[in-house]
Amino acid sequence: MKRCNLALIVLVLACCSSVKIEKVAAADPDPLTDFSPNANGFVFRSVFKNADVSSGSGGQRAALSPSKFPAIESQGITVVQFNMTPCGLNRPHTHPRATEILSMLSGGPLQAGFVDTTGKAWIELLYPGDVIVFPRGLLHYELNVGKRTAFYLSALNSQNPGTLEAAGALLSIPDRAAAATLNQNLKNYGQIKKQSLPYDDPATLLLSNDCVPGRDVTTDF
Repeated sequence: MKRCNLALIVLVLACCSSVKIEKVAAADPDPLTDFSPNANGFVFRSVFKNADVSSGSGGQRAALSPSKFPAIESQGITVVQFNMTPCGLNRPHTHPRATEILSMLSGGPLQAGFVDTTGKAWIELLYPGDVIVFPRGLLHYELNVGKRTAFYLSALNSQNPGTLEAAGALLSIPDRAAAATLNQNLKNYGQIKKQSLPYDDPATLLLSNDCVPGRDVTTDF
């Protein structure tokens, strides 16, 4: 009887250990040295000039990457800065490998939020000094509803968080499945697809067509 109990305990501990190891492996690995041997400095200057910059009708987005800033390699973090014009939009997207924390620094205000796995939307208005968290893998977006350019930055707990743009991803699957998802027949879906933007890579900021700067400062529209 004692041997059976001992065997059961060993089995449970083994299962728990395997689950723990699996969870750790899902995140960026811990560094084995103080910093990457590729690091040649720990300050990155002029982000909007020297980082991975994309410019669109809604403003500029500048992201750090290990190739541009080797000091973040193996540190499990990256930063993206934004200069978003009034009515600028960062399209709904997810980061499959990172949680994001966004700090609003100036301008705006910014309408921002995410949708959780129950379908509930968490939408807020952000003013300078505010911070919002987008949990890992959840759909989120930002829209500048104010009259001033919004300057904000996002920190993500992965050096390679990944970005999956929602609308473009849906349009990338076969038409029959996408049309059914939108409750449309193939003819109507074809018209929607023709008018839609292609998959957003690299991510760019757009202008919202039905937005007037400073007019609808709300979370309901």
